[in-house]
Amino acid sequence: MSLEYAPRGLVGVLVPQANTTVEPEMQILMPRGISTITARLTSLEDTIEARLIDYYEGLENTLGQFANAPIDAIAVGCTGASYLVGRAREAELVKRWSNRAGVPAITTGLAVVEALNAIGARKVGFVSCYPPKLTEASAEYWSSHGFEVGHVVSAFNEQSDFHPIYSLRAQNASEALTHLRGPEHDAIVLLGTGMPTLRPIADVANDAGPLVLSCMLCLALCCVQQIGDQKILARNVRDWSNANEWSSRLKRFGV
Repeated sequence: MSLEYAPRGLVGVLVPQANTTVEPEMQILMPRGISTITARLTSLEDTIEARLIDYYEGLENTLGQFANAPIDAIAVGCTGASYLVGRAREAELVKRWSNRAGVPAITTGLAVVEALNAIGARKVGFVSCYPPKLTEASAEYWSSHGFEVGHVVSAFNEQSDFHPIYSLRAQNASEALTHLRGPEHDAIVLLGTGMPTLRPIADVANDAGPLVLSCMLCLALCCVQQIGDQKILARNVRDWSNANEWSSRLKRFGV
């Protein structure tokens, strides 16, 4: 079924309840003809870790918010929960969500794994927007997928306006990124879906050094490739990392 504003495809995006970054970055990243609708992941738990796990355990019910909208892919815009539930449980959940929705589902964590594998990256540097405990869980997750965790630089700011991750600015990511641009990494990943990442990526596009990716960039790329029933290739990852397709939309967004 072709929709007026989504003739090429419609992505159902799951967004953590207070996240202010997923939706605008998806709008910027989606190519012409592909659109998104969103549902909110909610939880009454009072710690970041407990909320993240709760999001995943209740996500199958959250999919009901899409009702009978003709979505072509499910994008789970929450990375931290993948670290906490672990690789095996994540795989089980993704299979359940895909069966429930009747279309492929992918998490940001698995999207990053696909992109890194496509370019043959082994040693990866990370900019973490998380508190120390979640950063440690993140390192264990990437190691479980066969990557060597290189340098990890923190952009976490506990003294924030309303949330230590969601109130981060692109400048926080840019400043952390300056410490990771050496040749010792095969790629650099800006972690999380709450910290704005597109301006920092665009600012270093086509520079010498390893490719810079983010969880949101990889998630959007995977969804576009899934809708086209195409495998992610190294050239796709390089093109998106170099901001060739989406930088003009970033400028129109006023960023």
